[in-house]
Amino acid sequence: MGDGTMRILGIDPGTQIAGYGIIETDGHDVRALDYGVVRTADRPLPERLRVIYEGLQAIITRFQPDVVAVEGAFFGKNVRSALKIGEGRGVALLAAASRGIEVAEYAPAEVKKAVVGSGRAHKSQVQQMVRLILALRDPPSPEDAADALAIAICHFHRLPPGRAETAIPDPT
Repeated sequence: MGDGTMRILGIDPGTQIAGYGIIETDGHDVRALDYGVVRTADRPLPERLRVIYEGLQAIITRFQPDVVAVEGAFFGKNVRSALKIGEGRGVALLAAASRGIEVAEYAPAEVKKAVVGSGRAHKSQVQQMVRLILALRDPPSPEDAADALAIAICHFHRLPPGRAETAIPDPT
């Protein structure tokens, strides 16, 4: 880009649905460029992981993000769910690493706190705050896409002052 802007790809990992959200910032203002989900059909896990990887690669190719922010590992009561999220995280990390893109990881509570102000916020609160922060007409849907945008916003909030302006070398 070279114009002092930074693009952040947020990923809410999963093995059936992976949410993504692309935001762009000049260091002060932030706007959504795109968001949605990569869905997999009812197929064996290796095929689902391939579909997610290829979908994320297509998004990276289209938007050329400067950094990828991924929801970090969490410890839940359901071990099976945690393992599946971990597999989805691995695919997201691989998609970024295969392109040499910087990766940042954020715990779910940290994302909620950065966007809503409380680490225990409900999904609907996250959706509403993402809508307000990005000046969207409607709350982003599905929830996986809203979560991905929230992860990207969390990274934006964690940038040191001036980081977005200096992220891309000035060609002059």
